[in-house]
Amino acid sequence: MRFLIRAKIPTEAGNKMVQDPNFLRKLEEYINKVKAEATYFFEADGNRVAAFIVDIQSADQIPVLAEPLFSGMDAKVELHPVMSLDDLKKGIPQAVVEANSYRY
Repeated sequence: MRFLIRAKIPTEAGNKMVQDPNFLRKLEEYINKVKAEATYFFEADGNRVAAFIVDIQSADQIPVLAEPLFSGMDAKVELHPVMSLDDLKKGIPQAVVEANSYRY
């Protein structure tokens, strides 16, 4: 299942990170290790944020994906299941049928 991993990095930790000459190499190694389909960087609430789209096959993968962000970036980490437009197209008709079956 496809998930969005959102790592919100506090300013002080982020400042130390970007001053590390190995930062970009380490970041790229993480991206390759988790086989991120896409990676984005942005600001939220005044903090640096990194977002990764990954495929999680089982829950035991979560620590492998999240721990480097917790310990390496001092990040607040969130994981959210996400879907593509094709997934939504498949799911909506089923959801409508299911919802209608509960109407009285």
